Amino acid sequence: MNQKQWMIKILMPLPTLGSDPSEVAIPWSELQKQGMEVVFATPDGRQANVDPVMLTGKGLGWFKGVLKAREDAVAAYRELEQTEAFKTPIAYSAITPEDYEGVFLAGGHDKTVKEYLESIVLQEAIVSFFTSKKIIGAVCHGVVLVARSIDPNTHKSVLYTYQTTALLKTQELLGYRLSKFWKQDYYLTYPGCTVEDEVKSVLKNQRQFMHGPQPIFRDREGIEKHGFAVRDRNYISARWPGDIYTLSSGFISMLKEK
Repeated sequence: MNQKQWMIKILMPLPTLGSDPSEVAIPWSELQKQGMEVVFATPDGRQANVDPVMLTGKGLGWFKGVLKAREDAVAAYRELEQTEAFKTPIAYSAITPEDYEGVFLAGGHDKTVKEYLESIVLQEAIVSFFTSKKIIGAVCHGVVLVARSIDPNTHKSVLYTYQTTALLKTQELLGYRLSKFWKQDYYLTYPGCTVEDEVKSVLKNQRQFMHGPQPIFRDREGIEKHGFAVRDRNYISARWPGDIYTLSSGFISMLKEK
């Protein structure tokens, strides 16, 4: 492993509670295998906790096996939560984009993620990552955070001219329907608007939103044929945990190219 790889530092901001464990732990695991350093950030610098429902499946009723995190993701998270980096994040206010080669933005649909999605501090940092041509990776609701990041020079979202994907409306509504008997509107972070609808609303042309193949099967480490990610310049995005190995691989390739 060369020295440059060891020097690559990635920012991964998280909400205090509610991130999807697959979308946090798998990218972290893949990045650290490459000798890259991940720095976590939370609103106040306290340790984050992922969504316990996604981690354990508790409360998901008959569809627990389909909706919860897969065992490889759970194992990766159990390893991650023992690390000093995860236990001692920085505060959002301490983020200096110049210190990082890239930023990875995980998703999560529990309503506790709103502090992350609505953070003006994070949105301003993301604008800086885009304008300085850093590498940006985003998945699921993480794309909402990117979509809300408004470039003060153009007064448009940083995604305005980019191709992207995100959690599909069909996926979000299916998750809601499968779990509403037990969890009410838990799967709808913003019941009045889906992720796909919000992301499309900031694009110059809605055709920039890429749906990809039907998201039925999940990708796996070394087997990415079921995964889907969209790369456009310095930005790469994906839809759901089933794309996470494909997204992580693409994100790492972009970092190495840079």
